[in-house]
Amino acid sequence: MNEPHDEAERLWEERYAGSSQVWSGEPNRPLVDLVAPLSPGRALDLGCGEGGDAVHLASRGWRVTAVDISPTALDRTRALAERAGVADRITTERHDLTRTFPDGAYDLVSSLFLHCHQESARDGLLRRAAGALTVGGLLFVVEHGSVPPWAPEPHPHHVRFSTPQEIHEGMALDPARYRPERLAVQERLATGPGGVTGPLTDVIVLVRRIA
Repeated sequence: MNEPHDEAERLWEERYAGSSQVWSGEPNRPLVDLVAPLSPGRALDLGCGEGGDAVHLASRGWRVTAVDISPTALDRTRALAERAGVADRITTERHDLTRTFPDGAYDLVSSLFLHCHQESARDGLLRRAAGALTVGGLLFVVEHGSVPPWAPEPHPHHVRFSTPQEIHEGMALDPARYRPERLAVQERLATGPGGVTGPLTDVIVLVRRIA
């Protein structure tokens, strides 16, 4: 009964292995803005892709566990970390996050544009991510709020994107232990595969563990 999970692994590995580079290699701007004033600690990067966010965190002094389903993506994360001189601050782990989750406690857990085909799977994954936070730690979730301008045609314009309130409510977190710090929608200029740029709408959820 593992076919859906195995199919996800195959599709993501084919996507990365089929191209010399999928993403820009630069960190996501929402994460850059978030961590700029923070003191470094331990970070968990869920769905690290080719390592842009993990390397940025490590360059600012964070100890990073970078997770992805694709071995090729993890190879590229390690290679980028070596080139940036921060390989000693990044550990890579391969996980299908619907099945397994990294051990440990983290001061920051980031889930940026992590693909889940079902909201129930996303909600459960984010609950587990919140459970991995230290007291005072932050869970930072960013999802698409519109179809990316570089999405291949035809794409489903009718798709409905979750609001930040819906994402937060779906986690079903204990309000005595977790406090939402930011629930927002914002637009920015972004770079997608192949260097294509265009406006992108981000749905942002920032939650702090308080107890």
